[in-house]
Amino acid sequence: MSGAREGRPPRQPLPDLHVRLRSELGRIDEQLRSLLSSMDRLQGLLDAVVAISREVELPAVLRRIVTTAMDLVGARYGALGVLNESGERLEQFISAGLSEQERNDLSGSGLPRGLGVLGHLIHYPEPLRVDDIPAHPSSAGFPSGHPRMRTLLGVAITVRGEIYGDLYLSERLDGLPFDLHDENVVVALASAAGIAIENVRLFERVRVGAEQFQRLLLPTLPDLRPFTAAAIYRPAAEPSRLGGDWYDAVLLPDHVVAVVIGDVVGHDLQAAAAMAATRNMLRALLLDQTRPPGAVLTQLDRALETVTDNPVTTTTLARIEPEGAGWRLLWSTAGHVPPLVITHDRRAAYLLAEPGLPLGVDTAQPRPDHSRPLPPDATVVFFTDGLIEHPGHSIDESLNQLAELAAAHASLSLPDFVRTLADRHPSDGHDDMAILALRTPSV
Repeated sequence: MSGAREGRPPRQPLPDLHVRLRSELGRIDEQLRSLLSSMDRLQGLLDAVVAISREVELPAVLRRIVTTAMDLVGARYGALGVLNESGERLEQFISAGLSEQERNDLSGSGLPRGLGVLGHLIHYPEPLRVDDIPAHPSSAGFPSGHPRMRTLLGVAITVRGEIYGDLYLSERLDGLPFDLHDENVVVALASAAGIAIENVRLFERVRVGAEQFQRLLLPTLPDLRPFTAAAIYRPAAEPSRLGGDWYDAVLLPDHVVAVVIGDVVGHDLQAAAAMAATRNMLRALLLDQTRPPGAVLTQLDRALETVTDNPVTTTTLARIEPEGAGWRLLWSTAGHVPPLVITHDRRAAYLLAEPGLPLGVDTAQPRPDHSRPLPPDATVVFFTDGLIEHPGHSIDESLNQLAELAAAHASLSLPDFVRTLADRHPSDGHDDMAILALRTPSV
């Protein structure tokens, strides 16, 4: 027995095995940490690309690119320099990370001229990592008041094969220089940024074209004296969304004015075409002053049913005519939001009355007419629901906000008044809006 035990190989000392095991576990732990870090960076990059792609305004896209790049690599400072058409100098410089004091110190420096290390990246658009900016051969020093920076990571942004600008990052928060992982992440972000910039520029062209088309369909208000009037149209926040909102006003004999505001359901060419057809038909029907507004809307509804396949439309038709020393407002509503009246002493009230059905629903249903006196120097505001719709607010809350806004600015000239309502509207801006305000003469 003792001989058999003597023939066995000696056991490995346990302390050495523990050392090897700890070393191997440490290596595995380091690999796992590296893998988790890479996964976090990849997820961060994906989140960043999604965030940039959601922006629909170019200034917001450019700023988002800078701040997202800073977050991805943990940089204290970031900037994006946009090149001019010749690609030789900067025409725009978006910076982030500067403190208020640092911005004040740089307030007199003007736009960076694209010299030094910045200029190096302009002329040699390859990814650039610099561990010591002052020691770089292209360094030209910092302008007066500029915070001292030691490290730099620069990457060019290309749009449709041409250099659009350069993304600059400086000073990692952990004090280390930028590494290859940082460079790879920012290069990937710059590639996505180029696509986002191209998309938002395309959206802008489409938006401008859609807005111009929409405005061509809307009338220029005629001279409505003795009344004063102003109107405004604002497109939806989302690009390329044509709207069906419209307004119109016609001066009739004997100092009578007819006013209409409407909204065709939909956001496409069909809605825009239906809006134009409805407005033209209604304008022709307005010339007959013998029928009340409700009867005119009934005739319009039947005509649209006969000759077109128009979508559902909401509208308010009103007529203002002289009555004694003041005026009388007669109106009928086809499923539309109520008009708002502001008196000369800035009291605002909605003309809440029984609404009729929208056009295109049931032509057999009667359309109620309503009437109320208007004092001199009163303002009547007709608007579409795009001015008040907000998913975070109830309709009543938005209507109250609009009434307060209108009362607070009722002393403005009508063009400034409607512009203020359009600028400070309580809606979320994701639908187009039309406003027409008419003011009765003073005594």
